[in-house]
Amino acid sequence: MLIAKKITIKIVRIDLIIVGKLKDPSLSAIESNYIKRLSKIKLNIIEVKAAQGNVDIEAASVVKKLSDFTSPYHLVLLAEKGTLYQSSDDFSRALFAMAEKHTNKKIVLVMGGAMGHGKALYDVAKEMISLSPLTFPHKLARIILIEQLYRADTIASGHPYHH
Repeated sequence: MLIAKKITIKIVRIDLIIVGKLKDPSLSAIESNYIKRLSKIKLNIIEVKAAQGNVDIEAASVVKKLSDFTSPYHLVLLAEKGTLYQSSDDFSRALFAMAEKHTNKKIVLVMGGAMGHGKALYDVAKEMISLSPLTFPHKLARIILIEQLYRADTIASGHPYHH
């Protein structure tokens, strides 16, 4: 029998900036359920208005939100050409390693709109990650990301949810 090894990990603060609003109450309920169950990750979701696929306007809105932060941050874009992790275990290790490497910074993940990110965001991003080589509707990609953050949290905590 495989027993998950529980390791001591500090709380990771993640700000998730998302272009567009989640309007579906069923998906909002799923998202809320995952968020309230987080133990090692403190997640703050910031939504910015979508601009009908104009990535430059959306990027400007995200950059404006970034300028509101008073503490240093490590900016990570969710992008199709980003690093693709082979498993949830790999994603969890990478996420917590990133937090450990940038202990004096908060992690900021940015999920762009339906057309991706504008150049202004690519210019300031420190790295990019991909959820999958598959294409998902924006609202489902958001739920997949939140679930993977919860899964990373449970993996780091040695919780049996993942196994």
